[in-house]
Amino acid sequence: MRTLVLAALAASICIVGLGCASAEEAFVTNQLSDDLMVVDLATSRSVATIPIGGKPAGIAVSPDGRFAYVTSPDAKAVTVVDAATRQVAARIEVGGGPLGIAVAPDGRTVYVADWYAAAVRVIDAASRRLTASISVGASPSGLAVTPDGKLLLSADRDDDSVSVVATATGERKASIKVGTRPFGVTIDAEGKRAYTANVGSDDVSVIDIAEGREIARVPVGMRPYAVALTLGRGFVTDQYGGTVSVFDLASLKPVKRINVGDYPEGINATADGKRVIVACWESNTLSIIDAAELKVIGEVKTGDGPRAFGAFLRKTE
Repeated sequence: MRTLVLAALAASICIVGLGCASAEEAFVTNQLSDDLMVVDLATSRSVATIPIGGKPAGIAVSPDGRFAYVTSPDAKAVTVVDAATRQVAARIEVGGGPLGIAVAPDGRTVYVADWYAAAVRVIDAASRRLTASISVGASPSGLAVTPDGKLLLSADRDDDSVSVVATATGERKASIKVGTRPFGVTIDAEGKRAYTANVGSDDVSVIDIAEGREIARVPVGMRPYAVALTLGRGFVTDQYGGTVSVFDLASLKPVKRINVGDYPEGINATADGKRVIVACWESNTLSIIDAAELKVIGEVKTGDGPRAFGAFLRKTE
């Protein structure tokens, strides 16, 4: 496992030709240490650790960067964290087994996947109250909302499908068959395609959202967990492989596998698209990948059991 002095790491990010890192933070759920860690990606330093409890797993930073919403399956709750003050602002009891979480583009609605109830809970962000429940497939995990806010996609692991929900009505419009045991789901910036990491079939399903169907599958490493998109490529965490699989979004051809920390799970691209940040559960690290050069350029120590399942990066300027 790599060990890097933090000061040297910060310098190395500037040396590789990307320029110095932009002002951005990673909000990392550390499930086994029951907390949320905030990492300044410009300096690769931890700047806060916030107790959460209940084995935090899912994370969604609001589009305006003001709040981080954290699911705690054991506590059956969602914790709202003020991103600027690093303080817990509220705890919302949702019941069941909250796991995946997503915030609507306008920031007004929070969606929470209830693993046990085959449902997505709907929270009004202003009042911080549950307002509805939407029926989806068995064991919903990853959630994503289209850029226009009109559709919610739920990766329903034990149904081998993705539910498509009209957010205005809460109606489940379609159930799209994908690979085996889909977990993370990611939608592209245009809202045209979605990508699911299929844990059971070691591939990624490519979905045409308008047509409501799977159009391709891309082979990746062992036990893929989640997908990030940047610079015309898909980056997929392979839990059992200790790698990130990279494929071309146009041709859907595999490009490379990058060795990262042990048991990678959560993955996000930075706002400028130049780096990919990977939470590695077993090695308790964040691996930092140069998205153009396709190589690891740094590593940051985290708490115990980082998952960061969701949108865990926050732009600060």
